[in-house]
Amino acid sequence: MTSVDTVRIAEVGDTALDLAAHEEAVADPRAGAVVSFQGVVRDHDHGRGVTLLEYEGHPSAAAVLREVAAEIAADPEVYAVAVSHRVGTLRIGDVALVAAVSTAHRAAAFAACARLVDEAKARLPIWKRQVFTDGTEEWVNCP
Repeated sequence: MTSVDTVRIAEVGDTALDLAAHEEAVADPRAGAVVSFQGVVRDHDHGRGVTLLEYEGHPSAAAVLREVAAEIAADPEVYAVAVSHRVGTLRIGDVALVAAVSTAHRAAAFAACARLVDEAKARLPIWKRQVFTDGTEEWVNCP
């Protein structure tokens, strides 16, 4: 099985993300572990109240996410990978990033999922506009 076969989802889009669909996508009869992650919009950042986030992605964002997913999937311990990042306006509690990984054992699954999230956040050309409770706003790169 190649890393292309093991990348089940790698998408950037403007619709709500479904954790269960990502976990289902990485299901594998060999897997003893499925680890998943949701990046959720919180109501604060560095001591300031946040009301909403707006994510904007470069046209290459989906290709970069597929590349990151393929790199994680190339690990021989990884059976399958699914990852998505949302763009557009998100409210408090909305999910911005979902990742899921399956492996034979939990330690490998935790490690692979952490690498997947860290690499996606470090490399994705996605920026966010944070709107604060005091009416101010700022644009920042997502890492």
